[in-house]
Order: sequence, then C-alpha cells, then structure tokens
Amino acid sequence: MQIALPCLFMRGGTSRGPFLFEGHLPPDMETRDRILLAAMGSPDARQIDGLGGADPLTSKVAIVNRSTRPGIDLEFLFAQVLINEARVDTTPNCGNMLAAVGPFGLETGLVQARGAESTLRILTRNTGMLCDATIQTPGGQVRYDGDARIDGVPGTAAPIKINFLDTAGSVCGSLLPTGHVADVVDGVRVTCIDNGMPVVIIAAADLDRTGYESRDQLNADAELKSRLEQVRLLAGAAMGLGDVTRKVVPKMCLVAPPRAGGCICTRTFIPHDCHAAVGVLGAVTVATACMLAGSVAAAVAVVPPGNVKVISVEHPSGEFSVELEADPKSPQTITRAALLRTARLIMRGELYVPEQALGTSSWRPAAR
Repeated sequence: MQIALPCLFMRGGTSRGPFLFEGHLPPDMETRDRILLAAMGSPDARQIDGLGGADPLTSKVAIVNRSTRPGIDLEFLFAQVLINEARVDTTPNCGNMLAAVGPFGLETGLVQARGAESTLRILTRNTGMLCDATIQTPGGQVRYDGDARIDGVPGTAAPIKINFLDTAGSVCGSLLPTGHVADVVDGVRVTCIDNGMPVVIIAAADLDRTGYESRDQLNADAELKSRLEQVRLLAGAAMGLGDVTRKVVPKMCLVAPPRAGGCICTRTFIPHDCHAAVGVLGAVTVATACMLAGSVAAAVAVVPPGNVKVISVEHPSGEFSVELEADPKSPQTITRAALLRTARLIMRGELYVPEQALGTSSWRPAAR
C-alpha cells in the first residue's frame, strides 16, 4: 500500500524538489521526516527509489502554508533531506527553494495574484526570517519565461526579486556570533558570520590551497576535508550552535581574490562536500563579510565604493550578485540585502510514499 500526497515539483534558483502543503503532512515531526525520507529515496547514494537527485542541491523539500500572522502571506519550512543518512535537517534556511515559494502559493491558490506583479511577504519558519518576493503575474498567472539569467541554470526565465528584511543572526542570533570579526580556530584564521546562513570563512591560501580548484578536485581532497571538519566542529560550538556533527551548518567557505571580474572567489562546502554553486544566503553572508574591515573575506575581496554595493561572488559554475546597502553612519552595518532568482514549475501531481514510512503512527492523509 502507498499513500498519495498532492505535490508540485519545482525548481527554485539552482535547487529543486517537491513542494508540499503543510496540511497534507502529519503534524508530528518524526512521522513527517520518515515520509520526507521515503519521498526523496534516502538513505541511498542514488536516491533511486524517490525524487532526490543524489546531490544536496536536489535533495530538498519545501513545506508551505498560508500564514495567519498579520502582514505575512506565506510560511515556508525548508527541509534538507540527507542522502546517505536517514536524517532531515530543518535548521538552516534555503534562499534557492525560497524563490519558488511564491509561485507555489499562487499556483495552489494559497494566495491570489495582485496585478502584473505580485509582491508576497514570506516567513521562513526555520529561522523566523522575512522577505518580500516579487513575482511576474500578468493576467493573474505566474509567468516563468523571461530574460533573467542566473549561473547554474541553463537558459533564461522570468525574474523573481527577493528583498530580505532581517537576515542578520538568522540562526546564531547575531551577525558575528563569536563577537569578533575574525578568530583563530584550531590554528587557522577564520571569520564566523551569519547574515542569513551561518558560514565559516577561511582564506584558501591559509590551508595551502589556491581557492581556484575545481569542485571535483576539492571533493577528492580527503586531507582538506578532514581539516575543514575539525575547524567546523570547533567553530560551530564557538558560534553557539552546539555540537554540529549531525548538522548541515555552519557551511565552510574557502575564499581567494577574484579572477573572473567579480569581487571574491569562493568554494563552499555544505557541509562536507564542495558544491558547484554558492547558496543564496551563503552568498549574502559572504558578501556581507567582504564589507567588514578586518574579516578574512575583506582581506582578499575587491569591493566597489558607495553605500549600495553589488557584490559579485564567484563560484565554480559562475557568479552570484548580491546587492547590499550599508548604513551611511555605520558602513559596516548592513541594512538591506536583495538579489534576483528564477523558478519554474516542473510537475504537478501526486507523490506516492510507501505506507510503511508511517511506522506506528495512526495518521493518514485526509480523503480528497
């Protein structure tokens, strides 16, 4: 026997996964996570028996609901489904999947279009972060075709503009959770920062790497990955995250001077594998670090002048531009972060999960 869950399969930014209505899932977390693991085919390196794409960027789930809070349209819970472990992590945000939350709400009738453009306020329940997402809705329908291009996704699509309202300290409670713009952790100089995503920034040169290695080269570098994990465990505790052994945060980011016309070059580990692209909120956080005098990032970055800066973050498959606005009276205080993403509806239908995923739970999906 199998259970059927209404599902939209969507791409958000450089990620993709099933989007589910919260009311179609069991309320208890343990049963919900078993369903998500079965849905994605975890644990299995190929995720062959589910929707997962055998990559952390394609092993993600979005759980969405209409909000009852004043001034908020939609609420979004992001779930990172691990591939080789029977574990679901809802600690961090995901700015890529966030890009498709507004289109999901419009496609499913959770919210209605508001003219040629619809700006929706979205709460990410993982951390309480708010953003305004502006979606193209000519004739009351979500538009997916357009001229916007983002690295890591072929072709072009309609732009989705995301304006983050309160990213500082999203998980750790403060922008600089250790209280310092730079620390020495396990003998290496780091910047521990959280402006939407907890990230530990390290100069690649301090680990005898260039920072320009390919993703595959870094993933094959067992010595480097072991060293990064040692630092990550210590830095995670220093950032107030406790024992991060089984958490996907903090992310680890090697930085180097830009070499493709951007502001900084990055290689990001999420948390143990180097990724082909930097994450949305990871890019916001690294870009913020570029603006903090004395940080590891600032030491190698080329930052444009002015209070409003477009920081181009280079990564293995291209670049990611973040617009940051600083307080004129306090240039190291970031007052706004904005960026552009795209999204697309790929499939609408029912997601089937083996009934044994429910375990001993008496929950069953409501009849439709």
